[in-house]
Amino acid sequence: MYQDLALCENLDVVANLYLGRERLRRVVPGVLGVIDEVAMERKSTEFVKELHVTIPSLRSRVSTLSGGQRQSVAVARAVMWNSKVVLLDEPTAALGVEQTRQVKDLIVRLREKGLGIVVISHNLVDVFDVSDRIIVLRLGRRVATFDTHGSNPEQVVAAITGAEHGHLDSETRSSG
Repeated sequence: MYQDLALCENLDVVANLYLGRERLRRVVPGVLGVIDEVAMERKSTEFVKELHVTIPSLRSRVSTLSGGQRQSVAVARAVMWNSKVVLLDEPTAALGVEQTRQVKDLIVRLREKGLGIVVISHNLVDVFDVSDRIIVLRLGRRVATFDTHGSNPEQVVAAITGAEHGHLDSETRSSG
């Protein structure tokens, strides 16, 4: 899921969930068919309920939804098609407190369903809330791996910045 969500603001939730994968039903044999809105809405309703996503109406235009609801639609679209792993780039960026909680709750529910979730984030509070393991990359390389429950934010920040016991390593010092 991209940080910018890549949703079509002018379409409703159902259309966004099925974008590029619309269900068709044949009206006349040999004719391509028409979009089966009823089947798409029924499946979308079941799926959104299963994920405990709260949206006023699946027929609401995405442009009318809150930031957290939009994030939930984007996440739902990412996992609706039997995904095994979901990559989330800054899933709580620019969200309010309540919207952030909704998105983090959704991430935890997906993890509990057995999906592999990779969260890319600079927000360490969110990372510690939803992850089992933290991998720190610096200059394109893995520099540390932490078990979330056996580490703390200070250790992670030290790995991010290259600081060890209050000192910067030579690589970090030379880069400014």
